[in-house]
Amino acid sequence: MTHKILQPAEWTRPKGYANGIAASGTQVFIAGQIGWDADQKFTEETLAGQVGAALRNIVRVLEEAGGRPEHLVRLTWYVTSRREYLDQVQAIGAAYRAVMGRHFPVMSVVEVAALIESQAKVEIEATAVLPAS
Repeated sequence: MTHKILQPAEWTRPKGYANGIAASGTQVFIAGQIGWDADQKFTEETLAGQVGAALRNIVRVLEEAGGRPEHLVRLTWYVTSRREYLDQVQAIGAAYRAVMGRHFPVMSVVEVAALIESQAKVEIEATAVLPAS
């Protein structure tokens, strides 16, 4: 993948995400993934645990296209509780790094009233750009 982080020189560098990425290659769009397992069962009750599971699901779908976490260029997170997110931010960061390493694409986090699956606390959509073959 050819990609370039877009960071205006006069801006403070963000922590845990990029302000922008320019990329070229094969685009992969991954539907919102929630924190359940391959059998669509929730094994995690905490938001941080569900974040880890949702990210593992994203990586697994990405593998089907021949991609890896470093090919992700955008994540959009929908969380059901801003308070829970802020209270668990360190555990969420640890769960994120366990799956994604130190790769931080463009990200947005949005609080929503609810998700379709009542046990879900987070849903994450992803976009990746794979190297041209």
